[in-house]
Amino acid sequence: MKTHIGLSDEARLEVGRMLNLTLAEEYVLFTTIKDYHWNVTGPEFSSLHLQFDIQAAAVLASIDDIAERARAIGVGARGNWADLAKAARSSADAGAGLPAEDMLAELLTLHEGLIVQLRADIEACTTLFKDAGNADFLTGLLKTHEKTAWLLRSQLETEEAETA
Repeated sequence: MKTHIGLSDEARLEVGRMLNLTLAEEYVLFTTIKDYHWNVTGPEFSSLHLQFDIQAAAVLASIDDIAERARAIGVGARGNWADLAKAARSSADAGAGLPAEDMLAELLTLHEGLIVQLRADIEACTTLFKDAGNADFLTGLLKTHEKTAWLLRSQLETEEAETA
């Protein structure tokens, strides 16, 4: 059935492509957080294990929202892990044996990468496709990643100060 939501088919397909790329990036972030949740060790184990669990739950909720958003504009959502992994532009080091500080740094890099991409996608939604709804949706994701990146950066700064 044809979708009539005030966007051209070209705009819907391109925004859907952006959403699916964001979905893939969020999936990489989610699986990385879960990997780190399962493999973190050291004196901060309890707090980081809990922190990673909370972050994974938040990202999982975002994943669901992104997939539903893609479906709402009449574009399918990638759900196959192989398709998501192939589409993703980012990756992270495996958690087994990785020091906790390196886990935090890897997560910060993933969040900052998403922030940069979301800014570009928001700009495209706004200027190229005149799609305020998806620009607003992506802005919400951007704000979440900015806050998490700030928290991770703050943790790393504290740990760097303690080891200096």
